[in-house]
Amino acid sequence: MDFSARGKMVATAESCTGGLIAGALTEISGSSAVVDRGFVTYTNQAKMDMLGVTDAALATHGAVSEETALQMVHGALYRSKAAVAVAVTGIAGPGGGSAEKPVGLVHLAAKSRSGKVQHREMRYGDIGRTEVRLATVRTALEMLAEVAAQA
Repeated sequence: MDFSARGKMVATAESCTGGLIAGALTEISGSSAVVDRGFVTYTNQAKMDMLGVTDAALATHGAVSEETALQMVHGALYRSKAAVAVAVTGIAGPGGGSAEKPVGLVHLAAKSRSGKVQHREMRYGDIGRTEVRLATVRTALEMLAEVAAQA
């Protein structure tokens, strides 16, 4: 994902990872030429205020849903200078899960300005909070690389 040579930027929109994806990207020397910004939107209000997620999507589908992840990635792209973005929302645990939305459920979305949006629903299982968050970072970086190749 060598965007620096092409002048392309990346944005992240994170809920359950709390900034870990942006942190992983900024671990790389010279990342300031590639990382435009990261949105940490842990609450529903933050998702609405910072990314434009609609109250209707949250009320109908919930914060941990495909619809919310898609709205988050669109918001990250269009509220930044980024050419590609990734968004994640999920239940890292140990609590907060239900039969319908168990601990370890994460919805991820990635998109370039010129490409199709990608969505993945991951069910990592109740493997521990740290492990769910790290697995989510890995999946998000894979998706970001895939959409970056299209940009």
